[in-house]
Amino acid sequence: MNRLLPGKLVIASHNEGKVREIRALLGPYGIEPVSAAELDLPEPDEIGVDFIENADLKARQAADLSGLPALADDSGLCVEALGNRPGIFSARWALADPRVPAEAGPGEVQGERDFGLAMRRVQEQLEKLGPDASRNAHFVCALAIVWPDGRAEWFEGRVDGTLVWPPRGDKGFGYDPMFQPAGRDQTFGEMEPDEKHSISHRADAFAKLVERLL
Repeated sequence: MNRLLPGKLVIASHNEGKVREIRALLGPYGIEPVSAAELDLPEPDEIGVDFIENADLKARQAADLSGLPALADDSGLCVEALGNRPGIFSARWALADPRVPAEAGPGEVQGERDFGLAMRRVQEQLEKLGPDASRNAHFVCALAIVWPDGRAEWFEGRVDGTLVWPPRGDKGFGYDPMFQPAGRDQTFGEMEPDEKHSISHRADAFAKLVERLL
């Protein structure tokens, strides 16, 4: 069975919000996280067809280039009334032109993302469906950990909830201010980090990783 031992681990992400959450989740286990950005590793084109494939290709590239175990997260918001969009394209919806293809130049795809714009796009799509459109949604998080020798493990987590408008709260990142998890009165954007970490899709995936690898 694969085990994740104390020591350095690359977090294969340039998203500061994700890196911050993953560092907090790994903190108690003697892991020394270093981000792909800190190692100046490139971001691969996310050409996978689902969350697991995208997480795997990011982790695999980081492990190959760094010679260290690498952990990657691919996550997104799935809105039921929109056919589970934006899904794996959640970050793409935050670009000025969400239709930019994965093979476009780094300056286009890796530029600043505006999640206020992304949340407005989701809301506009729902409004087009009329006032009775379901606002049920869920976040998915896929984790892939890849060792330099090619061994790999994959885990997936989920949290269900509803979308609110206008967005509420300035904590978290991404779509958090418009997502209210089931059974809660606050959005992820209003919750303190520890509370969000206890119930999030990322926490769910990490619980599975911890049980298997730590």
